[in-house]
Amino acid sequence: MYRKLLFFSILLSLLTFSQAQEVKVSDQAEISIMTLGPYQQELYSAFGHSAIHLYDPVNNLSWVFNYGVFDFDQENFYWNFARGKMLYQLGLSKAKPFIYHYRKENRYIIEQRLNLTLEEKQKVVDYLMNNYKPENREYYYNYVYDNCATKMRDVIDAALPGRITFNYDYVEEGKTIRDLMDDYLEYQPWGDWIIDIGLGMQIDKEATADEYMFLPDYVQKAFEKATIKTDSTEIPLIAETVMTYSPKPEEHENGMFTPFNFFVIFFFVVGFFTNRDFKRQKRTKWLDPVVFTLPGIIGWWVVFLWLGTEHLSENNLNILWAIPLHIPFAFLINMKKMQKFLSQYFVVVSIWYIVLILIWSFLPQPLHIALIPLILSMILRGFYVHFDLRKQIKKTNRQN
Repeated sequence: MYRKLLFFSILLSLLTFSQAQEVKVSDQAEISIMTLGPYQQELYSAFGHSAIHLYDPVNNLSWVFNYGVFDFDQENFYWNFARGKMLYQLGLSKAKPFIYHYRKENRYIIEQRLNLTLEEKQKVVDYLMNNYKPENREYYYNYVYDNCATKMRDVIDAALPGRITFNYDYVEEGKTIRDLMDDYLEYQPWGDWIIDIGLGMQIDKEATADEYMFLPDYVQKAFEKATIKTDSTEIPLIAETVMTYSPKPEEHENGMFTPFNFFVIFFFVVGFFTNRDFKRQKRTKWLDPVVFTLPGIIGWWVVFLWLGTEHLSENNLNILWAIPLHIPFAFLINMKKMQKFLSQYFVVVSIWYIVLILIWSFLPQPLHIALIPLILSMILRGFYVHFDLRKQIKKTNRQN
């Protein structure tokens, strides 16, 4: 559905561009900052959205400027997405279908009408229309430093330079960018798990007041008590705040299939087979690749994100447990020539995992709690692989 919305926004943009190249607003025009609430059905919408609404009854205009538009057909779309070089663009659509979409998803819509003179409104509109030109509308998206929410601040600052003072009384001491993300991921347990693994220590710094504004709700808070300089004084930037749509009460549940529950069950399954292997004195050979493949894949993914992309994934301490060398080593356990080396490899890894759990709470990057049963599974199986390979080596030595 979101893809359809984006396509629709682009289509409306093409339809209205020729009309919108030069827009002279009337003295009845209103410019509002729109804050659209989170939507828990999709990870990308869990943080909410921001846009700018231009309403001018004299010129029969009701447009939404939306910096959250992208084109699936752009060149190298998926490769650029993977590398963090995603091109977003400013879209222009009619307000009615835009608002209808968010009402249908039962997301609150707050509009903050800016307290501007006619000249100031014209400057904002001129800036937006210039930004909307084909040669200007694209920008490289960054989910913290340059997104649909931060553009609200940037547009007003650029159109009215040096005149806006935002209010930052929402800042909490010690709160990191990751903490801010987590506030919105209560009902996205798997999304939270993926984000915690994929993003590195760059988001574990204490968030500055401006950095809070990558989230639409904090844009709304910053604008609510902001001021604008006039010739003689400062006045409130917001003339009026209107709840355009108040959502109906909803209940959200995570269900049982959370990362923590999944890996706890995984741990007991690994424990069951390992206990059976001890009793039978025969290793379940398919189990070890199963246990170590996911951490190995994640390890290579972390390396790719760290070294090969523009995502905020540098200095990612998940590499301490997601060890890339698990692939291919987990698949070489049955090679006799590798038995001595792999016996040592898996016992060293298992000991390291024990140390990692002991120092877990002291790490500068918090690791997701659901990783603990996964790591315990690897400790259990790693020690058993070491034990079994040593037994096979001794048996081979006796035969020789």
